[in-house]
Amino acid sequence: MITPDFVVNFAAEGLKMALLIAGPMLGFGLVIGVAVSVFQAVTSIQELTLTFIPKILAVMLSILIFFPWMIEMMINYTAKIIINIPMYVQ
Repeated sequence: MITPDFVVNFAAEGLKMALLIAGPMLGFGLVIGVAVSVFQAVTSIQELTLTFIPKILAVMLSILIFFPWMIEMMINYTAKIIINIPMYVQ
């Protein structure tokens, strides 16, 4: 039987999974963004492309590094949901 507690827990688990998967990319982007901002403040260079290109490269690098882990997390989460469908329907 689907109760409000079940719905809240299901949504919370989905949000937790989304944050776990996005975390490494956001972290890399944050670190590079702060480093570029400090570099721009020190050198007084205010080039707009200087802020975007390093962040894009950092996010791509983090995807390459963490891709196997991210796929494993998504597969396990999806498999758990599919396996538990009979329990959800009751």
